[in-house]
Amino acid sequence: MADASPPSPPTPGVPLSALLARADLGLRQIAGPRADATVHWVHTSEMADPEPYLLGGELLLTAGVHLDAVAGAGAYLDGYAERTVAAGAVALGFGVAPVHDAVPRALVAACDRHGLRLLEVPQETPFTAVESAVWEAMTEARHRELTRVSEGQRALAAAAAGPDPVPAVLRTLARRVDGWAAVTGAGGEDELAAAGTRPPAAALTAVARLARRVTVPGGPASAGESPADGAGRRLAAYALGGRAPDRTLALTVVAPPPDPAARALVGVAAVLLSLLTGPYAAAADGGHSAALVRLLLGDSPAEVAPLLKHAHWAVVHARARRGHDAPAAALAAGLGTPLVAPGADAVRALVPADLEIGPQPGWTLGVSQPVPVSGLTAGDAHAAAALRRAVAGRRPLVRHRSPGVGAAGGLASLVPPAEARVHAAAVLAPLDGAPALRGTLHTWLSLHGSWDRTATALGIHRNTVRQRVARAAALLDTDLDDPDVRMELWFALGALS
Repeated sequence: MADASPPSPPTPGVPLSALLARADLGLRQIAGPRADATVHWVHTSEMADPEPYLLGGELLLTAGVHLDAVAGAGAYLDGYAERTVAAGAVALGFGVAPVHDAVPRALVAACDRHGLRLLEVPQETPFTAVESAVWEAMTEARHRELTRVSEGQRALAAAAAGPDPVPAVLRTLARRVDGWAAVTGAGGEDELAAAGTRPPAAALTAVARLARRVTVPGGPASAGESPADGAGRRLAAYALGGRAPDRTLALTVVAPPPDPAARALVGVAAVLLSLLTGPYAAAADGGHSAALVRLLLGDSPAEVAPLLKHAHWAVVHARARRGHDAPAAALAAGLGTPLVAPGADAVRALVPADLEIGPQPGWTLGVSQPVPVSGLTAGDAHAAAALRRAVAGRRPLVRHRSPGVGAAGGLASLVPPAEARVHAAAVLAPLDGAPALRGTLHTWLSLHGSWDRTATALGIHRNTVRQRVARAAALLDTDLDDPDVRMELWFALGALS
């Protein structure tokens, strides 16, 4: 179980010693403990009781406006220091001048009494300079943290893609968090693979207990942490297996107390190991691999279909939304499939038809209807078209729907497919050799003639859309404002897709 300590702020903190070391600030500690502390916020207040406005972790700045000659020498300052400590402030910065020529001695004594670090802020240092120094340091720390996460994600992904991936991922994770990592059975004692400096038996026993808790089938929690042991290490366990009904494996980690970057890397490793050890791993190593080999050797999709566990599949095209940098492995875990292929424009995935496909955080999805193995090419095209509509409509997920309604398939089903293709080829013959015009026309019709949404879906300027559609209309010698013409072209384009 996680301990009851309050969560850390999302931004890396700044060591107080780093602020004291800056000559341009001229800060000087004159009271309170000398042990270093971490500043997460800066707050300026002249209120007699700032406690209701503090979150914890602040450097509280004041010029002492709230002090008067009587209260400044007595019990008031003692209570002020006591309340500030109770609110979780890291330190109190007292500005010298223009209100006070020096830090009140009673305040120095009160801070020493209650263990509150007291800094003297010289007259030439405005509070805004202290605030700017803290925010600049936080920005630099955040950049270092993001760089560490990015580099760690790439290293973990490379390890997962190489030979003997499970031990490779564990070795990479152990190095990145400076600890020990293992994949164990549900009981926690049966190590299938491990890497890093092995912790003492007591720590192993404790993390095994944690692994048993998070791998209880149907249990409410799939991850847990335990407070630091006697050596200051943090214990953590994560159930592996994704959507599997029984959690039979766990990732266990013994490492120094994690910062946000370490937590992110452990999470990525858990996702990768879930894919590598999950319910589809064996199939991927067996039937999926055999099917791939036979396809490469020239067999048809229909011939290799019996090797696959599932007869029907949905094709998914996914594009990360702006500002989202999660790896494709996270998408694979969310979809419940290891069959994922990153591409230049989109990530493509094959998902067994019996799995429910829902929106994925940070991704825009286009999903085909379930198709047999022989229909994957058509499913791929349909998923791509659905993704374009999702992007244009700013929707998290769009599913492809075949033309027509009802069990009979609508009017389009009344024409034999072979005849429909011959007719469509004749109608669209003027656009042969101009795939950009044909593709733009198809997208424009699918979006009900919207110039802006078509431009968004294709990633081109709206004027380019207008030019291409106008050129297509001229080559086809037709009036695209006529709904009958639009319907005819829509059926023709669908017959050839």
